[in-house]
Amino acid sequence: MLIETFIRKQLGLKAHTVTKVEETEDYMIVHIDRLGSRLLRCGLCRQRCRKVHSVRQPREWRDLSMRKLPLKLRYRPRRVECPRCGVRVEDFPWAEPWARVTAALSNAVARLARELSWQGTARQYGLNWKSVATIVKRAVQYGLKNRTRPPVHVIGIDEVSRRKGQVYLTVVYDLERRVLLWVGDDRTEAAVRPFFTEEMGRRRCHTLQVICMDMWAAYAKLVKQHAPQAQILFDRFHIVKHLNEAVEEVRRSEMRRLSQKEKVAFKRSRWLLLKNPWNLSDDQKERLSTLVRWNAPIVRAYYLKEAFQMFWDYKQPKRAGDHLEKWMRSAMRSRQPFKTCVRMLRGHLDGILAWTKHRISSGAVEGMNNKIKSISHRSFGFRTAEHFIAAIYHCCARLPLPIER
Repeated sequence: MLIETFIRKQLGLKAHTVTKVEETEDYMIVHIDRLGSRLLRCGLCRQRCRKVHSVRQPREWRDLSMRKLPLKLRYRPRRVECPRCGVRVEDFPWAEPWARVTAALSNAVARLARELSWQGTARQYGLNWKSVATIVKRAVQYGLKNRTRPPVHVIGIDEVSRRKGQVYLTVVYDLERRVLLWVGDDRTEAAVRPFFTEEMGRRRCHTLQVICMDMWAAYAKLVKQHAPQAQILFDRFHIVKHLNEAVEEVRRSEMRRLSQKEKVAFKRSRWLLLKNPWNLSDDQKERLSTLVRWNAPIVRAYYLKEAFQMFWDYKQPKRAGDHLEKWMRSAMRSRQPFKTCVRMLRGHLDGILAWTKHRISSGAVEGMNNKIKSISHRSFGFRTAEHFIAAIYHCCARLPLPIER
């Protein structure tokens, strides 16, 4: 088989043909021309056109390499007279409109960009990182338009840091299918509203049953506006995080107050107090049993933290509420960090007690946040939120890639 015939079949040419293959020191150049008087297609609506308006200057497209030589396609585009769209540049079967690389190379770059940074992907294929960014954005745009959209019942909403200075992105995750649904710049009410109004819409919002989130007021307000039938469930991870922060704050304040002799027993006890008892090693259990004999505020804070953990085992809302109320009364007689924690819990009791009916955690969202951070780390950060959001969609949303024609 001639190489011209092989390339023509690989590109799927019908109205075009390969006239010549030229080899240079740096590239292998494939010359393409129109095949006789075959009808060309409009670049906008892809309707067959009978008349050719003009022939433009030669253009080149990068393709997958042939052995060690990068491949380039060279062709003089025709402007066709479309009865529907007017005079338009013809449709190219090997590339998307305005693209400078072929569809085959675009898909290969998009697949590798899910595993490597854009700079690493660009080096692999001999492209500029901006070309890779353009390819990824095109793939994300196609994927969002053509992905399946089944009904969504349980979602998790959380924020992830984009860069230093408390700059955040908001991520929404389908907890049933374990797939990313939406990413938004910032975590304000105005920034997250497009998820409910544009991404979901009024009809799809009515299918939401449970929404797992932290206690950020903007999220709760939007849920009450757009999905009032959904049950708000405040995430177990974030509640335990607040308890651990209260314990740590008590420990730090006490360590500043204790004398040097008294500090010895509590040195290097931070993770010992925060760790779950069933995860402690034998040495850690022995040391903890020694510490709890002290009648110190640090020990009382530890007991309060562990007493709250019994709440997660209750399945009846009445008993869970009684336990929580008893715990809050006891915590109000403790140090200020726990008093602050109690005030926070009192303002969100409905969403906390919902745990007894819907034992759902946003642990999958936290796992997704770690993956998002790894995307940022391997690229050494992104200068703009637009690029970061495109990379997150591309790597985490399971979007389909464009189909090669």
